[in-house]
Amino acid sequence: MATEIVEKNKKTEESVEAKSKGLNTLLWVLVVVLFAAAAIGNVYFQKDFSAPVRVIGMAVALVLAFIFAAITNEGSKARSFFKEARNEARKVVWPTRQETRQTTFIVMGVTVIASLFFWATDSIIVSIINFLTDLRF
Repeated sequence: MATEIVEKNKKTEESVEAKSKGLNTLLWVLVVVLFAAAAIGNVYFQKDFSAPVRVIGMAVALVLAFIFAAITNEGSKARSFFKEARNEARKVVWPTRQETRQTTFIVMGVTVIASLFFWATDSIIVSIINFLTDLRF
């Protein structure tokens, strides 16, 4: 099992083509500039343009930033991670409606029983403390 995971990680690392450090840095600078342009531009052009125009401008800048972030080395790793996570999520066997209902009732029952136990324990402790503090020596 562990060897399969190691081999899968090696394949994943090999399949993600690494960009040069300079290109990767340039892409991250573009991402930061686009995010900053979206935020600052929204405030700066508040009086010049209506809200829908500014929202569209911000959306375009943010989409471009996400695209540039997705093609960086880290973005490629993140995309492969999410692809694998989606494949694993498809393998999940979800409980039926009846199993969910039964489990819910079990949890509610245990919660009620635990609540009654703690209430009784608390009441006994409070009674003992009241008895001890009312004693006069």
